[in-house]
Amino acid sequence: MTDTGGAGVRAAIGEMGRVLGPHTDADWTVPAGTLEWSCWTTAAHVAHDLLAYAGQLAGRPADGYLPFDLRVSPTATPAQVLTVVAACGDLLATAVDAADPGVRAWHFGPCDPAGFAAMGVAETLLHTHDITRGLHVDWQPPAAPAAAVLTRLFPDAPPGPPAEVLLWMTGRAEFDGRPRRTSWTWQAALP
Repeated sequence: MTDTGGAGVRAAIGEMGRVLGPHTDADWTVPAGTLEWSCWTTAAHVAHDLLAYAGQLAGRPADGYLPFDLRVSPTATPAQVLTVVAACGDLLATAVDAADPGVRAWHFGPCDPAGFAAMGVAETLLHTHDITRGLHVDWQPPAAPAAAVLTRLFPDAPPGPPAEVLLWMTGRAEFDGRPRRTSWTWQAALP
């Protein structure tokens, strides 16, 4: 995956399922890497964000988030939460594919469909990484989608291996002698 369109969102969701699906019998109540959230809560957060991004594209608000929220049943198993993530990811991918590239919707400013797709890919890859840390699964985001996310959301990213740079840009790791970042933000809105 090298694009930040619907296909990129679907590929990221597929990768999350491929990596985490075999580990749904593990203890998902443990923290997801360095996050305070559990692995379960982190996966539910991914579903929430993917649905919110799809809603923004469909509703096209110009000045804030639509006043709705996703609630994943607290009795859902990890496998069921991954199914919710996949459904929400497909909704985002469908919204991105259906939107005219000139459409703008609010995400701290006017954001285009490619920006929402890039954020969906980023949320999915980064939180899959967090969950794999919590479950002790050896995995790193694939280079091509990490590079696409860096290009769209982090124009000031330093050169280097895309996955390592993405993890550094988002405060998850040290990189090339640089200490782990303690604050960061991406630039989804267009100038």
